[in-house]
Amino acid sequence: MTTIRHPAVAGSFYPANQTALRAMVTGFLREARIGDERPKAMIVPHAGYVYSGPIAASAYTRLSAMRNIISRVVLFGPSHRIYFPGIAASGADYFETPLGTIAVDHEAHESVRALPQVHVLDEAHRLEHSLEVHLPFLQTTLGAFTLAPFLAGEATPEEVAEVLECLWGGDETLIVVSSDLSHYYGYETAKRLDAATSCAIEALQPEQIQYEHACGRIPIQGLLTVAHEHGMAVQTVDQRNSGDTAGSGDEVVGYGAYIFEARSNH
Repeated sequence: MTTIRHPAVAGSFYPANQTALRAMVTGFLREARIGDERPKAMIVPHAGYVYSGPIAASAYTRLSAMRNIISRVVLFGPSHRIYFPGIAASGADYFETPLGTIAVDHEAHESVRALPQVHVLDEAHRLEHSLEVHLPFLQTTLGAFTLAPFLAGEATPEEVAEVLECLWGGDETLIVVSSDLSHYYGYETAKRLDAATSCAIEALQPEQIQYEHACGRIPIQGLLTVAHEHGMAVQTVDQRNSGDTAGSGDEVVGYGAYIFEARSNH
């Protein structure tokens, strides 16, 4: 029997109406600067689109040169709703958004199922937003692709890095790590914290990223570890917070967009 992971936050984090959603995503992408980069990996935020959509678009618009090359997306985010040890894969056949369905890459999942930290745990995925909010951007910017979705629970950066290394692949594989930055500081404090986080990401220094710097700290640290091994170069393409987009400056959430390329592309 075919199983579908249905959208959990359509209508709250982003429009549930297909036409409105497509218009919003294409609008964000149109306003973002298109570069000639060829990202291998990205870190992108996962808040409601009015807050973080423009920052996410700053990374996703850079996929234009890779639109028909990327055929698999490995998507990693933190679990916000339930506690579990290790890393949760999905047993669903498809992930659905108002823009359509995306096939889950069971071959990718099978290739890491032997790792002791990886478990199929659909309950972790059912209501989680950290992966879902990226899917409409991916559906808009890429051609046909399969999805390998993972949520980090009580996991270590090394455990994430091990999964990413197994699935690193070539140009056909894009790695996306979902994370916001600092949470609920005043505007200026958040700017200072997030600037330091961006410096650590650009320097590929996972040990410099602490609990208060990013909700997706563990997946970020795992990606930085593997990116260092592969000699990647990192570029911050956008860094703002909710005080810049759609909120007050009192208690803001930080957002950053980062792209990772092979150094030979520079």
